[in-house]
Amino acid sequence: MLDREFVARFAADWIDAWNSHDLTRILAHYTDDFEMNSPAIAQIAAEPSGRLRGKQRVGDYWAKALRMVPHLHFELQRTLVGVDSVTLYYRGHRGMSAEVLHFDAQGKVARAFAHYDIAQG
Repeated sequence: MLDREFVARFAADWIDAWNSHDLTRILAHYTDDFEMNSPAIAQIAAEPSGRLRGKQRVGDYWAKALRMVPHLHFELQRTLVGVDSVTLYYRGHRGMSAEVLHFDAQGKVARAFAHYDIAQG
């Protein structure tokens, strides 16, 4: 079970890392073999499944995405806690978005699922 203090620190650091555009800092939140799931993967990484596994593949995808959106900025709206997962609900360049992050025993993200507001396209 994730405790409130860990979740609050994680959420703040995750948002700050993305807003810094520092890919090394962003990737530090994830396991080496984590799986990322996002509708944007199909568009940006040309992977029709919408899934990528591993820091190298996801890092390449995120590097490309950061170049495509140089003004990227996230504003955390809500943090929702599960058993071993967190949902970060935030405002970004796509409008309202949510990331569901599943943690391993060491407190690193092992699987992530991005969700975007369909009204924003």
